[in-house]
Amino acid sequence: MNAAAEKKILDKEPLYLVDGSSFIFRAYHALPPLTNPQGVPVNAVLGFANMLTKLLTDQNAHCVAVIFDAARANYRNDIYPDYKANRSETPEDLVPQFPLIRDAVRAFNLPCIELEGYEADDLIATYARLAREAGRKAIIVSSDKDLMQLINDDVTMFDAMKNKMIGHDEVIEKFGLPPKNVVDIQALSGDSVDNVPGVPGIGVKTAAQLIEEYGDLETLLERAHEIKQNKRRENLIEFKEQALISKQLVRLEDHAPVPVAIDDFEVKPDPDKLVGFLKEQGFRTTLARIESQLLTHQEKRETLIQTHQDADELRESYACVETAEDLQHWVDAAMDAGIVAFDTETTSLTPAMAKLVGVSLCVTPGKACYIPLGHITQETGDTDLFAAPTHDEKDPERPARKQIPMDKALAILKPMLESEAVLKIAHNTKYDLQMFYHHGINVHPVTDTMLLSYVVDGTAHGHGMDELSQTFLGHTPMSFKELAGTGKNQKTFDQIDINDATAYAAEDADMTRRLYDLFYPRLPQEKLTTLYERIERPLIPVIARMEWEGIKVDPLILKQMSADFEQKLGDLETAIHKQAGHEFNIASPKQMGEVLFGEMGLPGGKKSKTGAYSTAQNVLEPLAAQGHKIVEDILEWRGLAKLKSTYTDALQDQINPRTGRIHTSFSMAVTNTGRLSSSDPNLQNSPIRTEDGRKIRTAFIAESGNKIVAIDYSQIELRLVAEMAGIEALKKAFQNNQDIHASTASKVFNTPLDEVSSELRRQAKAINFGIIYGISGWGLAKQLGTDPGTANEIIKNYLAQLPELQTFMDSQKAFAKKHGYVETLLGRKCTISGINDKNFSVRGFAERQAINAPLQGTAADIIKKAMVKIDAVIRDENWPVKMLLQVHDELIFEIPEGDIDTYVPRIKDIMENIVPLSVPLTVEAGVGDNWAQAH
Repeated sequence: MNAAAEKKILDKEPLYLVDGSSFIFRAYHALPPLTNPQGVPVNAVLGFANMLTKLLTDQNAHCVAVIFDAARANYRNDIYPDYKANRSETPEDLVPQFPLIRDAVRAFNLPCIELEGYEADDLIATYARLAREAGRKAIIVSSDKDLMQLINDDVTMFDAMKNKMIGHDEVIEKFGLPPKNVVDIQALSGDSVDNVPGVPGIGVKTAAQLIEEYGDLETLLERAHEIKQNKRRENLIEFKEQALISKQLVRLEDHAPVPVAIDDFEVKPDPDKLVGFLKEQGFRTTLARIESQLLTHQEKRETLIQTHQDADELRESYACVETAEDLQHWVDAAMDAGIVAFDTETTSLTPAMAKLVGVSLCVTPGKACYIPLGHITQETGDTDLFAAPTHDEKDPERPARKQIPMDKALAILKPMLESEAVLKIAHNTKYDLQMFYHHGINVHPVTDTMLLSYVVDGTAHGHGMDELSQTFLGHTPMSFKELAGTGKNQKTFDQIDINDATAYAAEDADMTRRLYDLFYPRLPQEKLTTLYERIERPLIPVIARMEWEGIKVDPLILKQMSADFEQKLGDLETAIHKQAGHEFNIASPKQMGEVLFGEMGLPGGKKSKTGAYSTAQNVLEPLAAQGHKIVEDILEWRGLAKLKSTYTDALQDQINPRTGRIHTSFSMAVTNTGRLSSSDPNLQNSPIRTEDGRKIRTAFIAESGNKIVAIDYSQIELRLVAEMAGIEALKKAFQNNQDIHASTASKVFNTPLDEVSSELRRQAKAINFGIIYGISGWGLAKQLGTDPGTANEIIKNYLAQLPELQTFMDSQKAFAKKHGYVETLLGRKCTISGINDKNFSVRGFAERQAINAPLQGTAADIIKKAMVKIDAVIRDENWPVKMLLQVHDELIFEIPEGDIDTYVPRIKDIMENIVPLSVPLTVEAGVGDNWAQAH
């Protein structure tokens, strides 16, 4: 590709305008003091370099400039001499870092822009305007509220610390009005930090109300005499000129002189220059990571250049395979290459209900094909017509397409799909495996680009095909809605014209092939190969088999429970109406709030912004605890109504009529800790807290002659905290098979072990589990029924008895603050967002995540590893055992009744010894005719 073509591609890329000052101060406060070999402070320099590297790699930014304030004084000081006069002094150890930070930007080979007499915000406003005029998007990398006035359809902001985009809706959330009104709101409310005077007595909320009513600042000031509130009216009249001056101060100048043209924003890494700078500053611990990330970014850039063809031209190049001879050619190419990306097109998102319509293949990026197998022809509505009409009725210029008979096509594909010598790549592979199970084809070996993305980047972004293609390949794939329509008129894939289907399906295989080349090399670079190759990748067929197998459900039991719940709901409704003195809609929070707090005068009623009383669970539960019978009945009614609608009614519709079983879908790339989640239906949240909830599991039954077996890790996260924190007292208790809660109670409450009461043990249990979830004194007090002061003393005493735990907690928080993630015992990276946030509640939540995520994530890794091993033994030794479900720390099996004693001990042994730990893992097994009995 020549330079002109390359430039044309990059000219479509958004401009990333980095607010250098914002980066500096965030970097400075994020890291502890640090000096380079020359003794100069460099903590902000290191943090800045890390943030810049993360931006370049995570956002796949190809056109970037970093913009700084040239000096504190600028043209605004001519308008208002006291502008920014209140700014605090720059920290002494930050001053010498300013020139080094600019050197860091130059080391990255990026434009380092500043202009005497103007603020960085003015230059950002100017470049954002220029980008828009050039038909490009601009992304301002900052969270500064002053820049929110610039947001429009072509300009967004990106908060790099929170990994969050800021657009039109976020501005309304902050200011109450859209971006076009921000300048007027700031002019009225002023800014104490920048010493913008504004109008005394008017804050942001009041300013937004006034601007919404009067339209703009000038109109408001002209009509200030109409304001009813005396003080507000007087201030608006008295400080009119001050408000107008404030508007000049806060409005950004978007026609500032341009020191560097936007054509020069292209990222051109110079590894030698960057490596030299990092070595000079002594950043050796981060050098290897930054080098690999920089290399990854360069690969992304080259991929963008190499693959960014015109979308229509690319789709036109894909082949439609209409003959067995052509299909054999594609299969031979895959066999020769030893690698192929594939995808299936079907009639449903549910594998157990779907029919195969076609298959796409891609051996080499840019060359892909689609094999139509089950499209309904327009002439007959029959998928068995293979003769081609003379033309395509939609477009006479396009040829109509033939279809190879499905059995014949699959017979050609099968040897390649089952060959050990060919790696098959797919996106969300478990779905495609199940589609081939329908036809007796066991596709292996396989790998998955969705899981590769998930392993290397965690929850930093989504892992859908379209998002990854847009983010990493600079290519927007054809959407299914674009192809099939929406709503009632949406077509199923077998109704799609084959020419259109070819463009859509082959594109998916092509993008999958490219994403594999992008993500797979990152595994060794980021030391994640073992996690992917030993846990995530081998788990793909395991999950596919579990979903395919499903679990048997008795619809009659569900139907009877629905009827019983309906009766109970009716009785509760009658009792609630009697206590209220009249009928009302119990499902309406507004009506319920009026009855409880307006009419009955119950305590604790609080109105929301809408004027209605809150009837949230945390509002009603204390009232029920105080003995208000109507509230107890309402909470029971709510619980039953949810059980009926979400489970007993809905589950009946989710039983597959062909199999008599429910086939849940396990999501493998969603949670931050690596845990699986399930949907359609969500069986991991099946209710067990109430007797009525537990009854629902009685409907999940074994086939005749079999039993349901539930095998559950016992106290796994407590065992892991003992292991990972090196808590000798807890280790010893587990090694000696002691009652861990009684042992804790003995230590914390200074009571001999044999004298620990059931109440003390209950309290110790709450403390044990609460601590690893980062519980606060207030939260523990609520669980123990005591005051926060007492609870805090209990926590303090607990940590004093187990000092290693405090060290572990502090180290996890410190690691997260520095790196933005924590790691599990098996190397999974769990992203911790908000760990350096100024907001106490946001930061506190992140700190609790930093403590619990490595424990929960390690538990998830362990059970996944066990599932892989168990499935392998089942198949290798031909066990008559079916693994059906995974629910957090529990696995559910279906085993012939006569084989329970043979296989359950083997499964327990695998689960207990799957990873070598100094703390023993133990599992408990239950057996029954249904899930409730087994659990």
